[in-house]
Amino acid sequence: MTAPPQHDFNHGILRETAHRPWPIPQSAWVMTQTWHDLLFAHWPVSLEAVRAHVPASFPPDTFDDQAWLGIIPFYMTNVAPRFVPALPWVSSFPEMNVRTYVTVGGKPGVFFFSLDAGNPVAVGAARTLLRLPYFSASMEVETRDGYVHYTSRRLSADGGPAEFAGRYRPTGAVIPAEPGTLEYFLTERYCLYAVDHSNHPYRLEIHHPRWPLQPAEAEISTNTMSEAAGLRLPSVAPLLHFSKRQDMVAWPPERI
Repeated sequence: MTAPPQHDFNHGILRETAHRPWPIPQSAWVMTQTWHDLLFAHWPVSLEAVRAHVPASFPPDTFDDQAWLGIIPFYMTNVAPRFVPALPWVSSFPEMNVRTYVTVGGKPGVFFFSLDAGNPVAVGAARTLLRLPYFSASMEVETRDGYVHYTSRRLSADGGPAEFAGRYRPTGAVIPAEPGTLEYFLTERYCLYAVDHSNHPYRLEIHHPRWPLQPAEAEISTNTMSEAAGLRLPSVAPLLHFSKRQDMVAWPPERI
């Protein structure tokens, strides 16, 4: 994939805050990221199965009593600490996460079962600094014939085999999710939850504009991402959404 232009982060997003469910933190943000050609692929899954794989500190969220699991492939640019310029060889790479949804202290957020990335430097930094379940992977992303073609094969031995291969594209106009809808529940979340190296739970706040969601279609030929996390997908078609671009800032983690 030809990386989108560097140094094009939209700092104006910090003035777009009316849509947020709670105010942005008063402390200084520390990192930027820009997400491109993102697919939200979601499946309904057993709440009991989710509970078995999420720390007890993070109560799983449900929508109409249903838990959900997301597999999210995309490509990142502008990955850089504050005041540090984005560098093509370390700040641009593909990533795919497997996630579910939790709420702690009234703040809905994301819990990651895994994050595969095509940049071993980023993987090492995230595992060391944040203890996030990052894994190195061989990944290829290419846009052709109107589709995003995406393949990923995990290289890290400690995460178990995990592969994904498929193509996807948007099929309609941008329709931001409205509060109270399933689409809003699955996407409009402004923090992540994890445990630190002392097994203490923490929250990491983020900020971005409302998701510019589009309906999508996908042809997935290989997908063992959830099995690597110990979760089995149901034999139903996923709920699909596409987003062309999203700029994001993040704050340091805080223990909860």
